This record gives sequence, structure tokens and C-alpha cells, in this order.
Amino acid sequence: MSIGVGVNLEFIRSQDKPFAVGVERAAKLGYRYVEPLVHNGRELLSEAGYFHSFSMDDDPGEMKDILDQHGVKPSGLSAHCPLMRPEISVPYLQKAIRFAAQIGAPVVNTDEGIQPSWVGLDEAFPVMKYTLTTILRTAERYRVYIGIEPHQSISRTTEGLLRIATLVESPFLRVNYDTGNAYLSGVDPYEGLEAVRHLLVHVHAKDIALQHSEMERGKVTGTPVGCACGDGVIDWKRVVAILRAGKFDGVLSVECGTEQQAARSLAHLNSVLGNP
Repeated sequence: MSIGVGVNLEFIRSQDKPFAVGVERAAKLGYRYVEPLVHNGRELLSEAGYFHSFSMDDDPGEMKDILDQHGVKPSGLSAHCPLMRPEISVPYLQKAIRFAAQIGAPVVNTDEGIQPSWVGLDEAFPVMKYTLTTILRTAERYRVYIGIEPHQSISRTTEGLLRIATLVESPFLRVNYDTGNAYLSGVDPYEGLEAVRHLLVHVHAKDIALQHSEMERGKVTGTPVGCACGDGVIDWKRVVAILRAGKFDGVLSVECGTEQQAARSLAHLNSVLGNP
């Protein structure tokens, strides 16, 4: 059992830099895992080198070459899409699964997405079950996990998250727990983490600043990035204790907004984990 520390490439977004620069900076900070963001088709800001997302229409070998060049591994792919819209999510997630397999990423992280206005709650779960059943056929073939993240109106509660993550009986349907999203939604993140730890495959290490908490806790279902781990309200010693008790063997992927926060997060988490 080992717990690694990685970083979601959102940390480089504030600098308007491309994927390759994000990977280079992460490696220089001392990270050995990164979590790339992927998209379909062509996207102006990424094409111009101002955004870190990577198109799945490009060769996955190109992404792997960049990762290998800087000595980092992918902890997973960030590939969020609306599970309640199978016409979008099925082909997108199937493509992300194949892409992940080609670069050696063990998990594709997603959530249920925003519930469409024309899909009622009684219809939402059968639609999501269809979507997950379809994409898990691909996931099982390529041996890539699907990590459901607490991030939207249903998964914001532990009960809702568990319901989505158990809609289909498959060892490849798991949970990517986000400590910051859970906290902001009003859930006790430690109780939530304990409740889902038997399904954990990946963890978003997101801390929330006190001011952010006072402004938004209980009013939102999540946030794109948090503050530096150790600067906010999350007790990382308690998080790590829960993970170790559950024999978690995976990566804490830091989600913060700046390069400086990424550096402080790595130092804090390494201290908590007892890493040199």
C-alpha cells in the first residue's frame, strides 16, 4: 500500500499556459503524477497555447511523450461529462477510456453533470445506468476505472454519490472523492470519505480557504479549485488516516489555483505522509 501525491493541471490555468508547460512545471516542483484534462475536437485557447486541456483528437502518444520527457505518470484523466445525456457522454467517455489506456492512466474521472431541465429525477437514474452500463463495457475491456466525483446536484450528498457509483455491478465503477467539493456542499468530508473508501480509486486533494467556506458552504455543489493543502479547513492528517485504514493504494491529486499553491500543497502533503 502506498499513497502518491499528484497535481491536477488546473494549477497552471491562471498562467494561461499549455499542457506541456503545466507538466514541466509540475515536475520541477517535485510532483511525480499529474492529472491531465481532455476534450473533444479543436478548442481555440488550447490550440493557441493558452490553456492546458489536451484534445483527444490528437495522438495520445504525443501526451505520453511529454509525460515521459519530464518523468511523470498520469494519475488519471479529468473527463467530466453529463451522464444524463448519453448521446454526449457515451462516445466521449469511451474515447477517454481508450485514450487513458494508451497513456497508462488507471482511471477516467467524471461526475453526473448538470441535470438537464427535461430529465426528471425519476428518469435520471435509469438514463445514467444505461450510460454507465455502456461505457463500462469499454472500461472493463481496457481495464480502466471510472471514478465518479462528488460535484453536482445528485453526487453532492454521500447517498447520491454512492447511488451513482453502484448503479452498475462492475469492479471498474469506483469513486474519485473530492474533499473540497464534499465540504462545500455541506457534507462532513471525513464521514463521506469513510463511507466510500471501499470504492476509492482516486482522490482530489482539495482544500478550502476559511473565507471561501464562509461565503459558499452549503450554497454550492463544488468548486473548480481550492487553496493550498494545509492553508484551509481540511484536516489532512485525518484524511490520510482514513485512507490508510482503508488500505488506499492510489494518488492524492491536488486541485489548487496557482503554482505557488501547488508547491505548498506538495510540501504539506509530503510532511503528513512522512515522505522525504
